[in-house]
Amino acid sequence: MDRLANTVRPYAWGSTTLIPELLGTAPTGEPQAEMWMGAHPGAPSRVDRGTGEVPLSDVIAADPAAELGDAAVAKFGPRLPFLLKVLAAGAPLSLQVHPNLGQAQRGYVAEESAGVPLDAPHRNYKDANHKPELICALTTFEGLCGFRAPQESADLLAALDVDSLKPYVDLLRAHPEDAALREVLTAVLTADPRDMAATVTEAAAACARLGGDAYDAYVSLAHHFPGDPGVIAAMLLNYVRLQPGEALFLGAGVPHAYLSGMGVEIMANSDNVLRCGLTPKHVDVPELLGVVSFEAADPGVLRPEASVIGEEVYETPIDEFRLSRFVRAQGAAPTDLSAPTPQIVLCTAGAVEIGDVRLTPGRSAFVPAGEKVELSGTGTAFRATVVA
Repeated sequence: MDRLANTVRPYAWGSTTLIPELLGTAPTGEPQAEMWMGAHPGAPSRVDRGTGEVPLSDVIAADPAAELGDAAVAKFGPRLPFLLKVLAAGAPLSLQVHPNLGQAQRGYVAEESAGVPLDAPHRNYKDANHKPELICALTTFEGLCGFRAPQESADLLAALDVDSLKPYVDLLRAHPEDAALREVLTAVLTADPRDMAATVTEAAAACARLGGDAYDAYVSLAHHFPGDPGVIAAMLLNYVRLQPGEALFLGAGVPHAYLSGMGVEIMANSDNVLRCGLTPKHVDVPELLGVVSFEAADPGVLRPEASVIGEEVYETPIDEFRLSRFVRAQGAAPTDLSAPTPQIVLCTAGAVEIGDVRLTPGRSAFVPAGEKVELSGTGTAFRATVVA
C-alpha cells in the first residue's frame, strides 16, 4: 500500500481553519477548501515507491489491472472511478446540479463538436461522465438538498410578505407539482436582474426578522451573494443540518448547495457541474432546466449500516464508489480489509494502521487491488472502494 501525499485546493469558499485543525497544522490565513485523494488529473495524489513521488494517476496508467483489479477495469475502464475528498466550507458553495450519464455524454460530444475549449468559462461539460456524490459530516454540516414540497415553499415565501414573491407563491400552489417547480425556477432565473436584486434584498430582510436556522441560512446566502437569484431558488430546496456521521447522497438532477461545515465527500470521477446561482460563474439556464429533476422529495439523511466486521456502510444506488467507516475501540482486533478492488483509507480521528502505514487525522493510503492488508489501531477511518 502507499501513503498518499494530497493536494489542498484553495477555493474562495473554503474554511481557513477546519482542514488545518484536522491535519494538526497551523492555519495559513488562506482558505483551504478541499483535500483531494485519488487519481483525478486536476490534482492527483502522489505516491513514492522508492524512486521519488509520482502521481497516482501515472502509477495506475502504467498497469491498470495490477492497481485496480481486472473486474474494476472491465466495469469502469483503466482509471480509478472515484475521487475522495475532505471538504471544508467556510462560506456557501454554488447552487448546482449534475447530469446523468446520458446527458453528460451527449453534452460533452456536442461541445467537443462545436469546438468549445475545455477551459472556456461557458463550457458545461468537462467530460462524458456523470457525478453522483455522497457527503458524510465530520462536523455539524449545513446544506440544501432537493426540492421541498411546493406547498411548503409557498408557505415559506408567503410568510416573508414580499409583494414580488407573491406570483411565485401562486404558481407553487398550482398543479401538477413538477410543472409548478419548473415554472418558478425558470421565472426566478430569468427575471430582470435589477428587479431580482431588489426582491433578494427585501426577502433577506424579512428572513432576518423571522429568524431561526433555515431563515438564517438565507440571510447568510444574501450576505455572500447580494442580489443573486440563487437566494430565492434556494428557498425552494430542503434545508438540512447533518450531525457527524450522517450523510447525504446526491444523484443526477438533484439541486443542492453546501453551506458550512466539514465532511468526507466521495464522487464519481467527473467535473460536470451546471450552476443555478450563488456564483459569479456561468449559468446556462436552458441547459440547466433540461438536467434538473423537478421532483419534490425528502433529502433522505443516511446513517451507516453496521456489518459483522464492524464496518459501517453508507448504502448508495451506484457502483463507482462505496464509502464505509470504522470506529475502532482501544484493544479491538485487526480487521482484514483485503479486497479485489482498489481502496483508499482515510483517518479522521485517533491513529490507525493500514498494513505497515500509520495514519493520523487527515492522512490517507492507497491499497492496490488484491493486496493483503489489515486495519488496526484506535480511531476512526473511512474506506473508499468500488462495487465491481
